[in-house]
Amino acid sequence: MIRIEDGVWVWVQPAAGVPASTHRDDLRRAAALPHWRADRFLRGRGLLRQLLHATAPHLTDADVAPDQRGQPQLAGYPQAGVSISHSEGHLACALAVGRPIGVDVQHPARSVGAGLAHRLLRAHAPGVLALPPGEAADAVAWVWTAQEACVKAAGSGLAGRPWSIDVKPGARCGRWGAYRWISLREYSDTPLSCAFGTPREG
Repeated sequence: MIRIEDGVWVWVQPAAGVPASTHRDDLRRAAALPHWRADRFLRGRGLLRQLLHATAPHLTDADVAPDQRGQPQLAGYPQAGVSISHSEGHLACALAVGRPIGVDVQHPARSVGAGLAHRLLRAHAPGVLALPPGEAADAVAWVWTAQEACVKAAGSGLAGRPWSIDVKPGARCGRWGAYRWISLREYSDTPLSCAFGTPREG
């Protein structure tokens, strides 16, 4: 478990080591999913509930329901921001008390195409494409996690055009509008970033 600052936590683990949630509402929602997706869903919820139990025990049993934009929200606790991410055997979740949060984990590809690199990196793309293929793909994955974490925190998802957010390859932190993002390079070999807003009032 990673404490980012007061009231902001991230947890990342290999999915295989995360027990599936047995919470009644999680099981009800998983029942409508294909088997492979239900397993991933329940492990993601399981990791989130472990994080809640460790940091905010009174929230552990809350239902996790999508809001009107499809973002997860703790029923009855709209001020608590939560986020979950899955990528090829890795799970990440995040909690922010009294503020919005987004987390993203991304297993890098073996290589990255020039088109994708230019779309995500724009002016930074030539320098990254000059790297060996594996290093270039890793750099792009780190950028993408920061971009995706920002739009998750904003609640806009892909509609927020994450590829338009300027993230310099190799950067460890930055800002996008009202959101601060951090790439957690010292905690994870797999690209992992979170983004969070200012504390909500009330």
